[in-house]
Amino acid sequence: MLTIHTGEKGRFCDGVSRRNFLQIGGLAMGGMALPQLLRAEQAAGSSAQRQKAIIMIYLPGGPSHTDMWDIKEGAPKEYRGDFSAIDTNVRGIRICEHFPRVARMFDKFVAIRSTVGQFEDHSPFDCMTGRTRQRPMPSGGWPSIGAVMSKLQGGGPHGTPAYFDLNGHAVGPGFLGAPYKGFMPSGEGRADLVLNGITAGRLEDRKGLLNRFDQLRRDADNSRKMEGFDTFNQQAFGVITSTRLLDALDLQKEDPKVLARYKTPNDQVNSFCTARRLVEAGARFVTLGWGSWDTHGNNFTHLKGQLPPLDVGLSALVGDLADRSMLNDVTVVVWGEFGRTPRVNGGAGRDHWPRVMGTLLAGGGMKTGQVIGATDREGSDASDRPVHIQEIFATLYRNVGINVNTVTLPDLNGRPQFLVDGSRQPMAELV
Repeated sequence: MLTIHTGEKGRFCDGVSRRNFLQIGGLAMGGMALPQLLRAEQAAGSSAQRQKAIIMIYLPGGPSHTDMWDIKEGAPKEYRGDFSAIDTNVRGIRICEHFPRVARMFDKFVAIRSTVGQFEDHSPFDCMTGRTRQRPMPSGGWPSIGAVMSKLQGGGPHGTPAYFDLNGHAVGPGFLGAPYKGFMPSGEGRADLVLNGITAGRLEDRKGLLNRFDQLRRDADNSRKMEGFDTFNQQAFGVITSTRLLDALDLQKEDPKVLARYKTPNDQVNSFCTARRLVEAGARFVTLGWGSWDTHGNNFTHLKGQLPPLDVGLSALVGDLADRSMLNDVTVVVWGEFGRTPRVNGGAGRDHWPRVMGTLLAGGGMKTGQVIGATDREGSDASDRPVHIQEIFATLYRNVGINVNTVTLPDLNGRPQFLVDGSRQPMAELV
């Protein structure tokens, strides 16, 4: 696995850096990541089914739950803040005034106002694993949901990697190991996808060398296990020598009318369209870190710059999926690592608040057009239907055909580990 660092993108209040880097599956003698994914897909028989996928819009820094999906219209000004609520196209549901496009199509969304179970930690770990880093972990650590899907369901058509990390916010594969890391085709290394620095002839030489080593193992193998390697290796090399993945990443190949739906003054949300294109190309899980939400000061000024483009990106993505008849098969989840303090501080900001946060969902064949849960008058705690983050994970797994009650994965000590804690089930309100 090759990692290329492309520079720091800033730091959160606790000093955690946000770094953009590239990970490309290595062509190593003795085994390759893409062939493993292809073998897993064949073993699961998943290619015969309509493929399910998840797009996670991760809002790093902790977005303010009471300034987005849970406006406290009846609270005092020091809690309510500067924003007002507007009606949606679902009677009785109101959301922040800076989401007019989402409001007009809220029948395709679900707002969970009472998500609990997260920790005060500037990390995507909770959102990517459903666990916290503060609890005991199995040997090797918990894997992310993208790694789990990659392991259990394999890659998409033509060897497309299962798990994509568009902005460097993905969590590692934990005890599943390096072959199930998020594939990150960004930064200067994107040219590697078209054989930058290596000719097709040299690639063929490497392929021939791999085949000769495989032949040595094949000659000594009486179990016939090696017979399938040629097919998987051929498909893996095909990913690198074809343009399928590169085409998915090239927005110039998108219909201009479709791309116009994602248009903002600074083109901040084109990556939302890229996420859709990757899923269409066969990806099973795409995570996209977007914006910066650590608003200890000037919360409302900052959000006035971020909420409108987020409104454009979310409405365009969900509308785009619906137009392509993909919305029932693709789940969109939008959240950050925790909420923000209900009371506005002296710097017109909101601080960390892990006791409750907001979550927005769409697609996945779920029962949309509803709000689930509630917080108290100030937005301090869940007052009705606390939704544990693992319930959301159980729902996400269910949406892609993975049964959290029966599926286990062995950790590095060989112990079977369930994907969520035993008491957590898919949300009855959604399925």
